[in-house]
Amino acid sequence: MINKIPNSEITDSKAFKDRRRIIKAILAATGSSIVPAFAASDNARWQNLPKSNLSTGIMTTPSEIVENYTNYYEFSFNKKEATKLAQSLPIDPWSLQISGEVEKPGTFILEDILRQQTLEERIYRFRCVEAWSMVIPWVGFSLGDLLKKVNPLSTAKFIKFTSIYQPEIMANQNTNTVLEWPYTEGLRIDEAMHPLTLLAVGMYGETLPKQNGAPLRLIVPWKYGFKNIKAIVKIELLKKPPTTSWNTFARNEYGFYANVNPLVKHPRWSQNSERLLGSEFFTPRRKTELFNGYGEQVAALYKDMDLRHFF
Repeated sequence: MINKIPNSEITDSKAFKDRRRIIKAILAATGSSIVPAFAASDNARWQNLPKSNLSTGIMTTPSEIVENYTNYYEFSFNKKEATKLAQSLPIDPWSLQISGEVEKPGTFILEDILRQQTLEERIYRFRCVEAWSMVIPWVGFSLGDLLKKVNPLSTAKFIKFTSIYQPEIMANQNTNTVLEWPYTEGLRIDEAMHPLTLLAVGMYGETLPKQNGAPLRLIVPWKYGFKNIKAIVKIELLKKPPTTSWNTFARNEYGFYANVNPLVKHPRWSQNSERLLGSEFFTPRRKTELFNGYGEQVAALYKDMDLRHFF
């Protein structure tokens, strides 16, 4: 069972209008016709989406903050500017390539993937390595369920994710500013198959905004935010650990595992506490929890690892 987030620890939020609108990526409820990936909404089906127990009676970070406070360095190092520039990214149609140590590799159209998946709403804590945090209601489906459909081989030990590469639109990709592009991230296969690991296609009852990773992004709630790669176009199952963008750039600051860990400070600041975005100025900083509060669910994955290390 997922731990509930105490109301006292969650960023205040105003009520959202029409919060139960269906994510536009879902097919018509009857399933009688093929519709584009981002077709008209279906309120009835949205109301029947399975929801995690975290979604009951819990206030979330205001959507306007989440949508305008984003790290999308392909566009800009300014969070608000990145939101504006990301609107130029074309996301429909969208395809996902799955390859490597699998029996059924292929390239799949997003709406075809969604036909075979059960969407649900999950409210997760989101903790950035910059020591700020949010609480976000994502809409998505289990990464593990998708991987099972391509039949991973026993040799598949790791997974590499790759973001879209469009330097004609993403200005920083033209110069390899800070990172080498496209953006890549990775997980162990057991982390990827864990039931908490989500592929998100929406949030706040709406289609995922472009600046927040549309149309398909990874959500691993017990890891720092940079692991939650946006705009995924490729998933590779590998025998060995992949190279990843931030870990390659600064290994001492951005570990491959990057589990939220107050026991290990960032080289330039403490990770003991976090600033809740959207909270009042005088609100005390929240004490950071090991594994971002999901230790009961995921600690067994790392039972043989020393938590005093930044992994």
